[in-house]
Amino acid sequence: DTVYLAPHPFYHSGSFFLSFPSYLAGGKIVILLELNNPKYLLDTICAEKVDNGWVTVPTMSDSIDAIKKGLINMAGYDFSHVTGSIVIGAQPVPFALFQDMKKILPFKTGNIYGITEGGGGGLINLYDEDVLTRPGSIGKPTYNTEARVVDENGKDVPVGEVGELILRGPRNMKEYYKNPDLTTTAVRDGWLYTGDLVREDEEGYIYIVDRKKDLIIRGGENIFPVEIEDVLRHHSKINDVAVIGYPHPRLVEITMAIVQLYPGETMEENEVVEFCAQHGLAKFKWPERIVFNDVIRNETGKIDKPKLRAKYIGNKENIAVK
Repeated sequence: DTVYLAPHPFYHSGSFFLSFPSYLAGGKIVILLELNNPKYLLDTICAEKVDNGWVTVPTMSDSIDAIKKGLINMAGYDFSHVTGSIVIGAQPVPFALFQDMKKILPFKTGNIYGITEGGGGGLINLYDEDVLTRPGSIGKPTYNTEARVVDENGKDVPVGEVGELILRGPRNMKEYYKNPDLTTTAVRDGWLYTGDLVREDEEGYIYIVDRKKDLIIRGGENIFPVEIEDVLRHHSKINDVAVIGYPHPRLVEITMAIVQLYPGETMEENEVVEFCAQHGLAKFKWPERIVFNDVIRNETGKIDKPKLRAKYIGNKENIAVK
């Protein structure tokens, strides 16, 4: 009798792997056909009697924003059939989104981490009871998944230090199709090198810091774009934001923020910088170039940083098909 909600067709590993238990059990899988109408998500959950599922950050954020602005009347919805959780995944989840969800929506949620090469979603999970007490965490490895945090030489880093997340388990891919060089880089001694920079606390909870390739190094100082993006998403005028590195003749890179405002809002560059300062970001992390424009996201809802870099810097990146 299970009814599972998936935000994307089965080309997305999250929908494919997370929906599979429902498929095996003979349940129903509901794929969202509309991702731009905030009301559609909530309407679908209720009309189809969804009892568990997953969505992406933009889809849930749009619905939450519409509720907060009074564009959706929650009195007309009954979510009593959602007996499981509707979790968020496919990209780092802003803590502010979890805070709003727990205030507004009556069902359980969670942060779910996965990677296509590792077998899709659910490799590391943060469950509902922890989302408000462990901001930024993706949780702990799930059944049959081993995780380590390592340095550039593949050695475990001390607790609390940043390193690359590597995974081992029966769901890991065998290889990239006809790409032995990329396979050798990604799979070493049975461990999958994810390219995600993380840290682990004393209790084994893992926290996403950023993508290794998105790291900004400004005059020797490491800057993680996700940290800045999470701060700026708390601003009442900002709908979406992406942070990338911008070339600098002396510092090599500086921080650039692409800021997407809510319709009808206006903002000055100094407001962005002041907000960062007020929220405790070190000065070297403050955006030094700011553009007010739409944030480019790909078809799965992730920020498309290669396209942003190509648009604003001119860097063309060859992305391997995985």
